Amino acid sequence: MKNTFKILSLLSLLVILGFTSCKKEEYKFGSMKTPSGLVLTTTVAGVDNANPAGNGTGAVAINVTAANAITYKVDFGDGNTQMVPTGVVNYKYTNPGTSSYNVTVTAIGTGGIMSVISKTIAVYVAFTIPADILQNITGGSTKTWVCDKNADAHFGVGPNDAFAPIWYAAGPNSRAADGFYDDEVTFSKDVNNNVSINLDNKGTTFVLGAALSYYGLTGAEGQFPIANQGVKRLSFMNATSASTSANSTRIQFMVPSNGLVLIGMGSNTYEILALTATTMTLRTIAADGNSWYQKLKVK
Repeated sequence: MKNTFKILSLLSLLVILGFTSCKKEEYKFGSMKTPSGLVLTTTVAGVDNANPAGNGTGAVAINVTAANAITYKVDFGDGNTQMVPTGVVNYKYTNPGTSSYNVTVTAIGTGGIMSVISKTIAVYVAFTIPADILQNITGGSTKTWVCDKNADAHFGVGPNDAFAPIWYAAGPNSRAADGFYDDEVTFSKDVNNNVSINLDNKGTTFVLGAALSYYGLTGAEGQFPIANQGVKRLSFMNATSASTSANSTRIQFMVPSNGLVLIGMGSNTYEILALTATTMTLRTIAADGNSWYQKLKVK
């Protein structure tokens, strides 16, 4: 009988220990507090009466404070974001000319509770187009360019980390059926050395299949009567790719409003790989994520 009681007592102890060991640990996050009193201040470098958008450096000091915030996420309004635990960050915009940016700051509190504040700022970024680029592309005034259809690799594609059409390069006069050989694009400069582009696509533009949606189109790759004509002022800047002076001029330009150069590739930013008084090679990262190339010559 004593052995029976001992066995029962042992079993009871094991059951109690089992329940104790299975009990979940409890975690406490502390009180959940929403960030409050959110204040955002921005200081564009060099702002005065004569320079309301700054001195051209693109530098902006951003300072944000809030009660109960443990960190801040800053969206600079140009496609870049950054986590800023201190709430203080110095940022430099790079898009040439005067642009408006909607700076949005998300203050994050305990448990992920957030508060948001936004502010629109105007920032001027000065960029001087190198003299040789300006002269060669415009001839000092106005210059019209066409596809260099008799050149090897006048149209081609490669991976986005390459600077030559290593996957496909069109042979001389091999793309006549696509209809872009007679298209013309004119580069002009004004007295302040601002450069504009004007595309004459003769009624239709050849668009890559992967780029159709970029222009609001559907269907198969081919010619489309897209309205990208008209004078458009270009924004020039230093190239943002990983090119070097050995394979590029390291200068790129952006055509506003989904503008293009001869062929619709689903991009409006073109790096000038090579440029002389009579020839030009352009590279762009197209809608399919690959690097595409065009060679042009003076009409």
